[in-house]
This record gives sequence, C-alpha cells and structure tokens, in this order.
Amino acid sequence: MTNSGEPIVTLKATPTKTPSRESRKRGHSHQQSMDSVNKSGAPESKARFEAYNRLQAAAVAFGEKLQIPEIVAVGGQSDGKSTLLEALLGFRFNVREVEMGTRRPLILQMIHDATALEPKCRFQDEESEEYGSPILSSTSIADTIKIRTEALLKKTGTAVSSKPIVMRAEYAHCPNLTIIDTPGFVLKAKKGEPESTPDEILSMVKSLASPPHRILLFLQQSSVEWCSSLWMDTIREIDPSFRRTVIVVSKFDNRMKEFSERSEVDRYLSASGYLGDSTRPFFVALPKERGTVTNEEFRRQILQVDAEVLHYLRDGVKGGFDEDKYKSHVGFSCLRDYLESQLQRKYKEAAPSTLALLEQRCMEVTAELEEIECRIKATSDVAHLRRSAMLHAASFCSHLEAVLDGAADPPPEKWGKTTQEERSESGLSSWPGVAGDIKPPNATLRLYGGAAFGRVVHEFRCATYSIECPVVSREKVATILLAPGGRGGSRGIADAAADIARATAKSWLAPLLDTACDRLAFVLCNLFDIATERNRHKPRYGQQSRDMDVYVGFLAALRHSFNCFIRDLSKQCKQVLRHHLDSVTCPYSQVCHENDAFSSFGSNKVAAGSFCLELTDGNEENVPPEKNEVTPSKEIGVREPFRECQITVPETPSPDQPSDTNYVIKKEYGNGAEIGARKRQRITVSNKHNHDHHRNLITQPGLSAYAEICSSTGLQFARIREVLIERGVAASLSSGFLTPCRDQLRTALELDLFAMSDEKFMNMFVTPGAIDELHKERVYLQKRQKLLQSCLNDFRSVALGL
Repeated sequence: MTNSGEPIVTLKATPTKTPSRESRKRGHSHQQSMDSVNKSGAPESKARFEAYNRLQAAAVAFGEKLQIPEIVAVGGQSDGKSTLLEALLGFRFNVREVEMGTRRPLILQMIHDATALEPKCRFQDEESEEYGSPILSSTSIADTIKIRTEALLKKTGTAVSSKPIVMRAEYAHCPNLTIIDTPGFVLKAKKGEPESTPDEILSMVKSLASPPHRILLFLQQSSVEWCSSLWMDTIREIDPSFRRTVIVVSKFDNRMKEFSERSEVDRYLSASGYLGDSTRPFFVALPKERGTVTNEEFRRQILQVDAEVLHYLRDGVKGGFDEDKYKSHVGFSCLRDYLESQLQRKYKEAAPSTLALLEQRCMEVTAELEEIECRIKATSDVAHLRRSAMLHAASFCSHLEAVLDGAADPPPEKWGKTTQEERSESGLSSWPGVAGDIKPPNATLRLYGGAAFGRVVHEFRCATYSIECPVVSREKVATILLAPGGRGGSRGIADAAADIARATAKSWLAPLLDTACDRLAFVLCNLFDIATERNRHKPRYGQQSRDMDVYVGFLAALRHSFNCFIRDLSKQCKQVLRHHLDSVTCPYSQVCHENDAFSSFGSNKVAAGSFCLELTDGNEENVPPEKNEVTPSKEIGVREPFRECQITVPETPSPDQPSDTNYVIKKEYGNGAEIGARKRQRITVSNKHNHDHHRNLITQPGLSAYAEICSSTGLQFARIREVLIERGVAASLSSGFLTPCRDQLRTALELDLFAMSDEKFMNMFVTPGAIDELHKERVYLQKRQKLLQSCLNDFRSVALGL
C-alpha cells in the first residue's frame, strides 16, 4: 500500500508462470487481430507485395535506382531495434548477438505464407538476383550475416559498407513487410575499428534514409528524455517535419513504473512540446528474456507483454489514460498493424509511377542489349567496321573544318578557353624575352577554333613588337672594328651595325617563332574533343549518333593520329619560319639596306680614313697624319677631313617612340653643292694608324662611332622584325596550320588508320579478352532484361486491380 492507500501494481516484463484466464483472453484477441490483418485484402495486397519484393531483389542485384517504398529502421546501438525486428518476424534468430559485428544494412523481406508453419529464410546471392537454399536454423542465420559482413569488409578494406544483405523470410506468423535494418548509431568505435567508424555509420544511415520514398522507423529508449535525445537532431536533418517518420519509444515498460496519475501518462504519451501536434509516437515493450524458447512461446510472450502494458495503464495508474486518443499507439501489435498498412498504402500509391519507370527501364535495357549484339556482330564483320570507322573519321574532319571556319556549336562558354587558360594548360605561360604580360584583344573571352587561332597570332605580333633591340656592348663593337684588317669608314660602320642587327634578330626572334607554333598546335589539338562532340550530336555521311563511342580503342587511335598530324605541322611550320628568319638575316639580304642612309649619305661619300678618325663626340681634334702617310693634296681637289661641327649624329631612338625604318641620318658638310660637285678620290691611310686610333676611340666613353652603331643596329633590328612579321610569318602560320587541316587531314588520318592489314586494324576494336567480356555483358543484360520484364508484367497485373 502507498501512503495514500492506493495499491501497488507490479508489472511483469517477462511472464514466468502460466498467464491468467483474462490474460489468455486478451492475448487471443490480439492474435485474432494480427491474423485479420494478414487476411484482409489478401489476394490484392499479397500480389502487390510480391511484385515489390521481386522488384526490390532486382534493384539490389543490378543496382537499379528505383523508387520502391521501403521502411528504414534507425536508432542507437541499444535502443531495441533488433528485438523489434525479431518480433516482426515472429521468431528469434539471435540478430542481437551479431549487431555489434555487422556493419552492413540488412533488408528483411517478410512474406506471410499461411502454409509455412516453420520459418524459411533464404539469402540473396551477393552478385545476382537469385536466392540460396532455405536456412532453418536460427543460429545459422546469425552466422551467415556475420560471415558475409566480414568477407565484404575484408574485400573492400573498409569498416562499413552500404551494400545490403537481403534475407527473405516466409512464415505463417509474420506480416507482409519489408524493412531495411541499419547499423546502430554509436559514439565510439569498437576495439580494432578505425576511429572514423561512428561517422561512417552516420553518413551511411543518412544516405539510406534520405530518399523521399522511404519511411523512417526511428527507435529511442523510453528512459531517454525528448530534450536530451542523442539522435533526434539527426532525424530532423533527414526529415525536418517528421512527415515520413514513425517514432517508436522502445522498452516502454521501464518508464511506466514512474507514472501514478493520468495526467502524467497522458502528458508523456502526447510528447507535447517536442515532436509537434501532428507527430504521434508508438510506445512498445517486448520480452526481455533471452533464454532458449520456442517460436510459439516467443510470440505468446509478445502478446502477454502487450496485454500487461495496457492492464497497467488502465488499472495501475490512477484514472487510467486517454484510451480513445492513445490506445492505437500503445503496444507492439498496433505498431505492426500500422507499419503494414502504411507500406501497403505506399505500394498502392506508387504502383502507377513504378509501372511507368519499369517500362522506361525495360526499353533502356533492351536498347543496351541491342547495342551489345551489334558490337558482337561487328567484331566478325571487318568490312562493316572499316566503313563505319572511315565515315566517322570523315565526319570528324568535316566538323573540324567547320569549327576552324567559325562554328559556335558546342557553346564556347563551356568548351572555349581564355588566353590565360591556354597559356596555363599548354605549359607556355610567357613569351621568351618578353618581360611584361601580353594581353591581346578578347583575351578574357572563351574562344576556340579559328577565333582562338587568330587571337594567338595577334598575341604573337604584340609580343614580337614589344621587344626592343638590346643594348650593344662596346666590347662587341670593338671586337668587330678593331680586328686586323678591320672595317673602316662609313660603309664599315654600316656593315657592322647590320651584322649586329642580324645576329640579334636571329637570337631573339627565333624562340618567339617556336613558341607561336607550339601555342597554335595546342589550340588545334583542343579541337579534337570539340569536333568529336559535334560529331556525336550531328553525325554526317549517314552515321548513326554515337555509333562509335563504344570503340574506345579506335577513338584513342584517332586522337593519337590527329595529335601526331598537328605536331608534324608544328615542326614543318617551325622550319618554314626559321627559313624566313634566315632569309631576312642573311648577309646578302637587302632588308638592312632598304632605305639605308648609311650606305650613302645623300650623294656624298666621305673618305674612309677621314671618317674613321672622327669617332669622338667632339672632345678630341683630328689626329694629324704621320710622316710616312700620304696626305691628301689640295691640288688634286680632295677636301680635308670634316670637323665635328660639320657632322651631326642623331640620338638613339627612344623605345617609347615607333621605329621609323625610313629615317635618314643627316650630315652637314658645309656647302652641300660644292661638295656634291666635287669628285672625290679615295685616300689611302696607314692600316696601323687606323687600327691604333680605333682602339683608342672605341674604349673611350661617349664616342660617336659607338653611338652611330647603336642607333643603326636598333633601326635595322626593327626593320628586320617588321619585314619578318608582316611579309612572312602571318601567311606562313595560316598556310602551315589551317590549310593542311582543311586539305590534308582526312587523307593523313585515312593512311594512318586504315592502310593496314585486317588483323592489325581489328586490334583497335577488339583487345585481348574483349570478346569474352562482351559475351559476359550480354548474358548479364539478358538476365537483367528478363527480371525487369517479369516485374513489369507483375505491375501491369497490379495496376489492373487498383
């Protein structure tokens, strides 16, 4: 007795004695209720259930992504998931003993078969839709689950796998129900498991529970308060409004002992303030005894616990509880009936869409099977393969030409590249000798084909014109002029400047030409994927769309041949451009002498010896002749050497100013008419005197000869660059790359790919062992087609009965 005089009611979690007559009566009524569920709508619901089970087996075996209504059981490691599954099956198979050992989902297909007085369990093969032989021993069931789990995890080298184990259970005392049992949530990995195991389990369960066509069955112990639930937030992430979640409070008998007033019971059963008004959890208690009992005794215990829970809520709590509101959610039998009815309702609602999806999948599998048949047939028909391959190559070349001429399909936004992307992916991030960043027009646009080709050519022109003639060292000038028998006079200085300009142009412009060819070759190689994409969607010459996509070996050979063709063009174009560069830098070339003011200053010619002596900037007077030298005589009409005041040397052009190749160096000779009318004679001066005087003047700073050579070299370098780019390079790049792609590519590909024996040709299509793989794939598709067609026929029958 309590202090208030109320009797103490004790709840028996697991009966150990023969139940009372009242308990047997209530148990009998629950059994009748369970049987009535199995019998109600038996023909239609059973046919529908069998159809979905076969479809589910096909989905597991062949990896089909089908929206099949399923129940996914989730919960913590010790929240009673395994005991609930055994109760639904109607027999124990010690699944709790392997719960900590399994790390794979378990799909339980429960089939109500009134003729199966003993449970018949069969496991689906790991790699097919077939089921193995029936397993009758409950211990063998648990062992099979554990062995399969360990074998797969060892094979994959992981601690968790999302590949399910499928078990089909046929029994007279189980409902028509399919549940996916997931590994329980854990906070810490077992000994010997990776520390990431809890996170992997959580991630796997989320992926299994996230599809919207699946019903979540979430279990939580009654001893856990709603506000302190460890996994409730995880369920909210998956289903924020609990619209497709069934919440089950397990081990309810442990919590009932705390209730003494009706208000306490009703408040707890309502879960008010935590789950929302529309969410009604189920409250379940199951037998705790784990001893060896018969299946019949196990089912009797389940019914008795249900009866005792209701008895306590009615008689053990003052005022009882609101039966009209909560009775339908108290007890295992109510949960079982609800799950079966919900799944049948989902099956019925999903049947039309499932039928349509099956029809689509059957057509797709049939098309795949026809494609495999054609490939197998083609392996023995070399002539057909040759014709198809040649048409594919011809169509590819046609699309490539269209892209070069300016086609914009496929979209350049996706397939084109900016200038920076071209530089980065080609490995040519800069132009040799160019310090700054060259940004041609439209550098930020994604271009391909002829537009990208033209942009690179323009970028090359910008890069080349940005290079100024490097500073000429005094050592180089001295080495040329001070050699024994060196060059003297204005003609010698002009020739020296031309030699320096030619050598400089050759060393600085040659790398730019090579880089231009490499960049253009990269642009053209990128067109393979673009032309292939166009050919895939718009085949020409009577080709079927994607008819060659399956022949990976041939496509690889085609790509290799195309890339080799472009590389050969690049090599040839480099040779042609080098030839142009050699031509304009050849000593016999007239490039350096066109509009050359240094070959003749107007119509006047200065005496060689005299000019060579005037190398200073005005700090020295002319050196008088030595005694043994022949001095020009006034009687023969030869003028004295010009002084500094009579000669004007222009400054070296600024890099910021454009080079004018027609620039003429002006020199003032006093009375030009007098000089022009006078016939000049060459004066022989001592070689020793010239040599020594050159040495003295070149080594002194600020000398006029050095400035003259620097200025002349810069002008002639600019002239060589302009002639090379404007007269040779642009046309050579176009004729060296674009013209062969239009006129020679198809022939080159045909010679490379088709001018060979049949045996060698077939190596591109049939690799060793490929025929066997094709036959295996055909067998696989035939099985898949057969099973899907069987499921389609089942659902057509189901749809007629709706």
